[in-house]
Amino acid sequence: MGRAYEVRKASIQKTGAAKAKLYTNYAKEIYLAAKKGTPDVESNVSLKRLVEKAKKEQVPSDIINRAILKAKGNTGENYEVVTYEGFGPGASTLIIRTLTDNVNRTVGMVRAAFNKVHKSLGVNNSVSYNYDYLAIVSFKTDKEEDIFNALLEAGIEPVEFEVNDGEVLISVNPSLHNKVKDVVESVLPDVVYELDEEGMYAKDKVTLSDEDMETFHKLYHMLDEIDDVTDIYHNVILEER
Repeated sequence: MGRAYEVRKASIQKTGAAKAKLYTNYAKEIYLAAKKGTPDVESNVSLKRLVEKAKKEQVPSDIINRAILKAKGNTGENYEVVTYEGFGPGASTLIIRTLTDNVNRTVGMVRAAFNKVHKSLGVNNSVSYNYDYLAIVSFKTDKEEDIFNALLEAGIEPVEFEVNDGEVLISVNPSLHNKVKDVVESVLPDVVYELDEEGMYAKDKVTLSDEDMETFHKLYHMLDEIDDVTDIYHNVILEER
């Protein structure tokens, strides 16, 4: 089914999480983006794009504004992105992205989830070498040729450019994420993104037995329940529901 289906599955899983966690994660992400750059939406492109995405997912404006105001002050908070790699049941692997102000707490909770299903964390690059780090956007349009030509004129050569039933999906290096959206919006000012993601996507997928799949779902659920976990990537082929 291609990368579009896999990304959409991941997006659906994410929207199934509790709203409280979704809001908390966006507040952390917005705080971090504002802290790294300038806490001004108009002059900080990364912050502006993140706020746009948060609003699309119906994150309340007061949560967004509080996160930006917090970044303007000196609260002593210091969030950082920490990624863990692990081995699940069968030949499954997982990459867990976290946003935390206490690394010891976070790694302890992530490790405990793996221990409960008798699986283990790996060292850096023990899993990630088999994943591609990509930015992916998709949208509906009948101007796919104009979009493709505009990307090339801007010096952007997509990793993938797929067209399926009137929907265009573009995969690029994450450093080009904002530039791609600028190009798309220059051709389609009112574009509505079906997907707008950055993440780790497995080069090869695996199928699990019923028993291993049950264990995998248990592990995934425990990881997803951890407040500091923002994204979970894996190489498992999930059944359509």
